[in-house]
Amino acid sequence: MTMRKPLPLIAGLLMLATVCFAQNKPIEMPTGYDAVRSGVAVGKMDTVQYESRTVGNSRKALIYTPPGFSKKKKYPVLYLLHGIGGDEKEWLKGGNPQLILDNLYAEKKIEPMIVVMPNGRAMKDDRATGNIMAPDKVAAFSTFEKDLLTDLIPFVEKKYPVLTDRENRAIAGLSMGGGQSLNFGLGNLDKFAWVGGFSSAPNTKKPEELMPDPQNAKSKLKLLWLSCGDDDRLITFSKRTHDYLFEHDVPHVYYVEPGVHDFKVWKNGLYMFSQFLFKPVDVPSLSKYTILGTPASTNVRSAKYPQILPDNRVVFRTKAPNAQKVQVDLGKKYDMLKDTAGFWSVTTDSVGEGFHYYSLLIDGVALADPASETFYGMGRMASGIEIPFRKGGYYAMKEVPHGNVQIQRYLSKASNSWREMYVYTPPGYDASTQKYPVLYLLHGGGEDQRGWATQGKTNLILDNLISEGKAKPMLIVMMDGNSGVPLGPGSLGTAGDGFLKAFENELKLGAIPFVESTYRVETNAANRALAGLSMGGIQTLYAGIKNTDMFSSLGVFSSGWFGNNTALSGPHYEFAKTNSAAINGNLKNFWISMGGPEDIAFKNCKIMLSKYDELGIKYQYSEYPGGHTWPVWRHDLFGFAQLLFK
Repeated sequence: MTMRKPLPLIAGLLMLATVCFAQNKPIEMPTGYDAVRSGVAVGKMDTVQYESRTVGNSRKALIYTPPGFSKKKKYPVLYLLHGIGGDEKEWLKGGNPQLILDNLYAEKKIEPMIVVMPNGRAMKDDRATGNIMAPDKVAAFSTFEKDLLTDLIPFVEKKYPVLTDRENRAIAGLSMGGGQSLNFGLGNLDKFAWVGGFSSAPNTKKPEELMPDPQNAKSKLKLLWLSCGDDDRLITFSKRTHDYLFEHDVPHVYYVEPGVHDFKVWKNGLYMFSQFLFKPVDVPSLSKYTILGTPASTNVRSAKYPQILPDNRVVFRTKAPNAQKVQVDLGKKYDMLKDTAGFWSVTTDSVGEGFHYYSLLIDGVALADPASETFYGMGRMASGIEIPFRKGGYYAMKEVPHGNVQIQRYLSKASNSWREMYVYTPPGYDASTQKYPVLYLLHGGGEDQRGWATQGKTNLILDNLISEGKAKPMLIVMMDGNSGVPLGPGSLGTAGDGFLKAFENELKLGAIPFVESTYRVETNAANRALAGLSMGGIQTLYAGIKNTDMFSSLGVFSSGWFGNNTALSGPHYEFAKTNSAAINGNLKNFWISMGGPEDIAFKNCKIMLSKYDELGIKYQYSEYPGGHTWPVWRHDLFGFAQLLFK
């Protein structure tokens, strides 16, 4: 067996043993792993020619056979594809794949395999010369699918001792070849069980085209690998595929590392991907394979942190060189550690899915993170972070008709002051002459009219529901529920009637008259609904139950009359008792929902429901786990909107 001559190894072996447990980083390819190493048996690299009926001439490919190759043994095969500016020699020239594989094989980290490096430009003049972006040359990368399946694979399986079932066939590639690998591999799951895309290029099909049947793909795939450098401008194509796979619960690796569109990233892709091939895969561990997280969608433009890791831990990083102590307050406080450059960082525990407020505590002062968008919550401007939610497709941006959200300022006749509301108008409103029903939607304590429009994603929820025919086109008026009248000492639970009465006046004398004189809307009770979360739920109960002649539906999210506050709840129940027949007759939907037992309003709500049962008040009750949080309230709107005006 041929052995390589010894050459000095750059200090990379130490890296092999170093794992950053703080961020759960997997091992990268150690320095020198793509170089000749002492005492390592070598495989063989050959150039072959095969007849292509697809193209109409003979074509070249490079084929790597592993150390100790024997014709008496059958091997699995990896088809490894190049980029738009390369050919069958690109991997050999830029990536030293044979050295990476030899070194992995020597350490028993990979299975013996044959690797085929073809020319993915299926045309007679398949050289990477002239204008590589010419339409015929770009089209030839798509034509290669037929060449691969009908010419190259049969040639390899006839000439070499290889296993011919899909479980022993893999495909991967860099850039243009990464797009080909995803397109051809996922489009031919009867041929490939292992698929990898390294920095996949714009030729990558849209995820719903790549994988129209996620459950079928999930049952057939052994491994789907996506990797890219964080500064690669093409990362959006890998990210959109990852997002689709995440939403549809298809196991995969999304490996993001520091880097750009170059062989450093692609060699590491081959190094990592090849170690999974042709052996059992520990699916639950796949989410751990990344170096960097994904910048949160709530970050300001170009901010790399906070980053969300695949298991929903969050990496925060901020610069405060003169600070003595820095923490992240995400409900739980996390102490950050300072490096020599003055950057503070921490990795949190796994964070619940959906939207969360947070603050930086710098020497005890709560501040908004300059890397994050800010949101009005907790009674001030605060940072917010959106954690990916697998079941959040109902509020995702999709290619459907979109409505508009307008900011309207109006002079309220109730308070004789200028006030502001956000108004959602459905798709087609501006071009239509019809009149629409209206939902008046209220935020919680410490928030304002911006809450439902930004944190709540109201417009996306309704756009998607309307496009699917699940909700009627409607206007949604997101009011400011802060009336200017003090809540009273302590909290809403100890407030007097003044705060709620002021809101009722604003609703009846200010908001509704303005909306009905400004927008094309229906003006009867059958086409009006009122709903709110937390504090807005109390306002809905107060103003809605007293005015069921004005509304056909009420929605109360994570709220309820305070069980120990008879000053507030007593008159409400007396009114409900006296007017139970009218309430039940007027309300088509009295929908009450909670975020499960962990919702801070759960106990009060249960007391209220028991009282309604005693009084004979009819209602619909729903629970959605998640506590007193925006993920719950988004889902509440999603459910409630489907009931309205039908």
